[in-house]
Amino acid sequence: MDIQTLLKQNLGKDIYDASDKEIYDALLTMTQEMAAAKEHTSSKKKLYYISAEFLIGKLLSNNLINLGIYKEVQEILKANGKDISAIEEVEPEPSLGNGGLGRLAACFLDSIATLGLSGDGIGLNYHLGLFKQEFENGLQKEMPNPWIEEKSWLIKTDVTYPVEFKGLRVNARMYDIEVTGYNNITNKLHLFDLDSVDETIVHDGIDFDKEDILKNLTLFLYPDDSDDQGRLLRIYQQYFMVSAGAQFILDECTAKGCNLYDLPDYAVIQINDTHPTMVIPELIRLLVQRGMDMDDAIEVVSKTCAYTNHTILAEALEKWPVTYLKKVVPQLMPVIEVLDDKVRRKFDDESVAVIDRNDTVHMAHIDIHYGFSVNGVAALHTEILKNSELNNFYKIYPEKFNNKTNGITFRRWLLHCNPLLADYIESLIGEGFKKDASELEKLLKYKDDEAVLNKLLEIKHENKQLLCDYLKETQGIQISPDTIFDIQVKRLHEYKRQQLNALYIIDKYLEIKAGKIPSAPVTAIFGAKAAPAYVIAKDIIHLILCLQEIINNDPQVNQYLKVVMVENYNVTKAGKLIPACDISEQISLASKEASGTGNMKFMLNGAVTLGTEDGANVEIHQAVGDDNIFVFGATSDEVIEHYAKGDYVAKDYYETNPSIKAAIDFITSEEMLKVGQKEHLERLQKELIGKDWFMTLLDFDSYKETKEKALKAYADQKAWAQKILVNIAKAGFFSSDRTIEEYNKEIWHLA
Repeated sequence: MDIQTLLKQNLGKDIYDASDKEIYDALLTMTQEMAAAKEHTSSKKKLYYISAEFLIGKLLSNNLINLGIYKEVQEILKANGKDISAIEEVEPEPSLGNGGLGRLAACFLDSIATLGLSGDGIGLNYHLGLFKQEFENGLQKEMPNPWIEEKSWLIKTDVTYPVEFKGLRVNARMYDIEVTGYNNITNKLHLFDLDSVDETIVHDGIDFDKEDILKNLTLFLYPDDSDDQGRLLRIYQQYFMVSAGAQFILDECTAKGCNLYDLPDYAVIQINDTHPTMVIPELIRLLVQRGMDMDDAIEVVSKTCAYTNHTILAEALEKWPVTYLKKVVPQLMPVIEVLDDKVRRKFDDESVAVIDRNDTVHMAHIDIHYGFSVNGVAALHTEILKNSELNNFYKIYPEKFNNKTNGITFRRWLLHCNPLLADYIESLIGEGFKKDASELEKLLKYKDDEAVLNKLLEIKHENKQLLCDYLKETQGIQISPDTIFDIQVKRLHEYKRQQLNALYIIDKYLEIKAGKIPSAPVTAIFGAKAAPAYVIAKDIIHLILCLQEIINNDPQVNQYLKVVMVENYNVTKAGKLIPACDISEQISLASKEASGTGNMKFMLNGAVTLGTEDGANVEIHQAVGDDNIFVFGATSDEVIEHYAKGDYVAKDYYETNPSIKAAIDFITSEEMLKVGQKEHLERLQKELIGKDWFMTLLDFDSYKETKEKALKAYADQKAWAQKILVNIAKAGFFSSDRTIEEYNKEIWHLA
């Protein structure tokens, strides 16, 4: 049956008579049915990718592309007076993730299905996500972000599993979302939830009773952990996810003929960061409960689980006090104590113990000792793990450590979000790049073709105009596409150094006020959410919003410089920002960003990176060469040495560098205090002068000098277009298809 007939059948009326919402609902039903027909259940061994977040973004267009019917649907709608982009706007964005960790998990599920591998995701069905970000009085305000509608991608199943906490027994219900591969099979994302969760207990923004577990368990992703109740709730969430997930995995495997002792032949569990670590002791507990000897259970689980480390920041490697675990999951502590005892019998080194002398359980230590693989997510990151951060473990298990440089799914981040560019690339080199991203290298033969270079500039300008229209419509902000779009969008964290960019903007503002006119006008665009309890990160947002107000309303400055903070940055907004970017800000302190994937999305869409030698920036630099990237700042070795010696003193830079002093003093200037709030601005200023843990001031001069170089380079449009072309052509390595092929070949060994 053809698509038009299917669509009309699902609508029950003519397309031109239907509302956008009715068309969306009909397309959703049709797409789910087509996806289900491609489900694949015959593989003996299966991957279970378990993660606290899956930032999947809107699914309609992504699924239409993967099913090979996007253009056909688009044309049918157009012929009936309908616009597919208006239909897309109807869809709520699933609130199931926050940053790179969750977006990566979503890209991986897409690539696993695209490569025809049997692999499902396991996570939680958050009702209200992280939060919806609103700006009020120059401050971030957190609001609930509901997304679940009566008709949605979630398919409620009859599958339930009992999960026991101390003094409380609940039933975890499984919901499924179809995960379509590009011209290939369909896998699933399994999300667990409680039927008793109640969204109405949330009040005053995102406040709720953190102790009412039956009503709050899956309300929010990463509930505020600044108090004991919040920290305990995180343990409830994590255990709920892994206990239901572990039972589901064992049921699926035994149904295929697994006798539990041969579990590694049927399952491989990839633990995405430390949040799902409790799956290891829980699986051991369940196997013992089903009659297996403890030592055998530990051996079986150790051959089944693998761990991905996503961080170099010590605070992100989760540790839980034994007292907390005993309050929530006392049944796990005997298993964890056995795991610790086994480690202590083998190794004298206290630093590798599972339970330390302060009675704290180190989740990453469980993963490393009782998993068969430990991988970092960029070449530099993995080397830092091996040589310093996890060196004590690397000495014990050198064979476990390996690198899997992150990747992105090209279908969403090029075909969907940048159809102008995708169609033009296809006209030049054919459509093979959609399946094999390395084919983008074929573009290099056009490096000196003026017609191609001009077309790339034209497409970039069109995408900039589309972003201008969107920002005017959604935020009432007027910007010009004839300026350089300098964009930094990512989670708001001090190590990602949005504050460095902000100090540069202040410096530029002061220069313009003093009569030094820049060579080219710049629009600095930010997008980011700060965790609710992360005070300094929220102060940085306040700083940026104050600068936006001052600069954009100053006629002496705003023709040369504008600042935009995009409200409630998410996957949908990323899809509009990334194609419009000229300069991609990837300015984390070297050695602190595990990988980054935004850097790859920008590169693919023809933005030129301005960045430190950090995370996957290093590999982007190697791919594009010195002429097609702007690199600045201290190296990771230099930074690590500063930390080791404790010799970085921010105040010295403040007192000896007039530009730095002027920029930091401006934070609490009369102009700023007129529009901003004293408490927030003074606290941030004090942090920069007195602490500056992520060495913003160390790299200020280098950043300024290199950014000026990038802005000047933009003036030669032909040379800039060549940089655009080289970045797109060399982006192929950073496909998540390549990453998943490596995971499968070296870790998972699926058929």
